[in-house]
Amino acid sequence: MRARGIAVPYVVWMAVFVVAPLILVVIYAFTSRDGSFTLANFGSMYQYVAVFGRSFLMAFVATAICFLIGYPLAYYLSRESALVRKVSMMLIMLPMWMNFLLRTYAWMAILEDTGLINQLLSFLGLPAFHMINTPGAVILGMVYNFLPFMVLPVFSVIDRIDSKVIEAAQDLGASSAVVFRRVIFPLSLPGVLSGITMVFIPSVSTFALSRLLGGGKTMLLGDLIEMQFLGSAYNPHLGSAIALAMMVIVLVCMAVMNRFGEGEEEVSVL
Repeated sequence: MRARGIAVPYVVWMAVFVVAPLILVVIYAFTSRDGSFTLANFGSMYQYVAVFGRSFLMAFVATAICFLIGYPLAYYLSRESALVRKVSMMLIMLPMWMNFLLRTYAWMAILEDTGLINQLLSFLGLPAFHMINTPGAVILGMVYNFLPFMVLPVFSVIDRIDSKVIEAAQDLGASSAVVFRRVIFPLSLPGVLSGITMVFIPSVSTFALSRLLGGGKTMLLGDLIEMQFLGSAYNPHLGSAIALAMMVIVLVCMAVMNRFGEGEEEVSVL
């Protein structure tokens, strides 16, 4: 009974700040302005198909870049000494101690036409590039802010792989490439899938990055939902329908990735 009593504050918190808002989103998504049941809100989403496609495409690109950078980095750190790991992890986590918006404003100063990068190019006699207010700048912001969410879970899984398993594969004549392909990578898939989920979900729903680094020219799902609740096109019913549809799509993607991961783990065990 005492253990249950300790859990009461958490249950109340979840009920008030997680379950209740989700219920309100569902109610708004399936009702009209007069409170009657309707599916028209979902039918109105067809006009924003381009926003859905752009959001998921940019989130996919950002997630792929984070994987291509984060996995080798995590693998490299797992093979280093304890001192190198501690210093590297501190450097990876250090930017996250700063406010998200402050980091984004810093990138605005770096990427703008008169920013640090173009000043350096000008000093070297090279032509300047227009980087701010472009989709590339938004993807760069996603990669910078969410890369630690890829590195940390992958590193934690690779670091826990029993060295005896790797030694056994080497004793059987497996080369380093074969050991990585047949042993290390399959065993690290849970961390990879966790990292993909932790990067993809905030990337597909972000709105601050697209507004600050994209200059409002690259509308994503987060911007669209905010516009329905706080912008001039006030329509919380449509905004709730879009948010609900996005949640369903994300849950389906997560289920597919988890199913794929379970299959890979079974193959690696066999």
